[in-house]
Amino acid sequence: MLSALEVFTTVVVGLMVGVEFSVAFVINRILDGLPDDSGQLGRAHGGRMLGALMPFWYIGSLVLSAVWAVAGWQHPGTGLVVIGAALLIVSVLMSVLLLVPINNRGKTWTPENRPADWKEQMNRWDRFHYARVGVLVAAFAVLVTALT
Repeated sequence: MLSALEVFTTVVVGLMVGVEFSVAFVINRILDGLPDDSGQLGRAHGGRMLGALMPFWYIGSLVLSAVWAVAGWQHPGTGLVVIGAALLIVSVLMSVLLLVPINNRGKTWTPENRPADWKEQMNRWDRFHYARVGVLVAAFAVLVTALT
């Protein structure tokens, strides 16, 4: 049963990392290259869509990692699972404190109501997001290492 939990947790975290990596290095670059207001509208829609889904994915990944750590407490690699869970906590804190406030503003913007500094705010979100992706990749790598 523990092996199934380990694999399931690793897959869930890995898929989340893939989505966030794709947002950072693929989707946002595509949106930024669109003409006129299309990119800003796409970011607003993405903020609404992913903003509704990702909290469950982040918290679910953290809960699964915590359950893995508790269930496997006597097994080798548990220290790595705890480190992975700690990194997921860092990613949740980064999200709540740095990214969500910007996302909550950005998801309501239209070409008619967006602030003059909207691009600067999106650039700030992107920088925070790159850092969060780095934390998530590290968490995933640590969890994968704990499997061995």
